Amino acid sequence: MTEDSENTEEWRARAESAEAALSQMQAEMARRLAQAELKAEAVRAGMIDLDGLKLIDPASLRVTQSGEVEDAASVLARMKREKPWLFGAGASSSAAANPPRPEPPRTRHANELSHEEWLSARAALIRRR
Repeated sequence: MTEDSENTEEWRARAESAEAALSQMQAEMARRLAQAELKAEAVRAGMIDLDGLKLIDPASLRVTQSGEVEDAASVLARMKREKPWLFGAGASSSAAANPPRPEPPRTRHANELSHEEWLSARAALIRRR
């Protein structure tokens, strides 16, 4: 073999090794992304212990091109029907229907203050100067 053919073979082997490592890394990232999406959906569904996600067969999940799990909500709804002890009441703080409207603090007029409140506010104003 000549030196050029040896270099070509070496570079081809390196390229194949890099492609294999890349495809392995892409598969790992897709798995992690699917797991993160399932965790988020499980929290929304009210799962008490996220270790229950280990009961889902990863081979049964379909992942889209964008990395999202197809029908993640239906997978967890089915799991909720089959294993209700893994779920509790959903967190009410995460899904507030109508949050309270913020109102700016209303300043009180001097006529609305009691005599003691007026003296205290007056003393505070004098101290600031």
